[in-house]
Amino acid sequence: MFGLLRRRSPHRDTADRLYAAIAAQARQPALFAELGVPDTVDGRFDVLALHAWMVIDRVRVEPDGEAIAQALFDSMFAHLDVAVREMGAQDLGVGRRIKVMAEGLHGRALAFRTAMADADPAALQDALRRNIFGKTAPDAAAVARLAAYVRAGVAGLAALEPARLHDGALAWPAV
Repeated sequence: MFGLLRRRSPHRDTADRLYAAIAAQARQPALFAELGVPDTVDGRFDVLALHAWMVIDRVRVEPDGEAIAQALFDSMFAHLDVAVREMGAQDLGVGRRIKVMAEGLHGRALAFRTAMADADPAALQDALRRNIFGKTAPDAAAVARLAAYVRAGVAGLAALEPARLHDGALAWPAV
């Protein structure tokens, strides 16, 4: 009921389309089966955060990019709130879990952004190893393939026309 009194973001539809595209890509079985990303709740969140970071950084270069990025963040965490509740979290614990996830997204985004800006290609692999593979010992070739996927994803998103971006028609490379 209180949501009816809240002002709707003019970017909400765009954000919802972007989140749907991010979530669909983050669920690609090859990320888990072929690259060895742990197929766990944490592993799935890590892959979702990776894709969200790529899109958030892309939309920020648009004229209304900060507003779209915020709407995307809000859409993502509204969906995650529902997912956490569906997994059986008690109402009092949901807010705490969502806060931890939001902090995790920000931390991962900073790590990935910093690694992409580093001239050393190993920096991205190190960031992926720490932030995607968790406590597992991933195969070096799988980490290298994921790094190549991320670089291709960032390049594809950078080349995406603004209209396609607003439509949620994201260009993802093959895994």
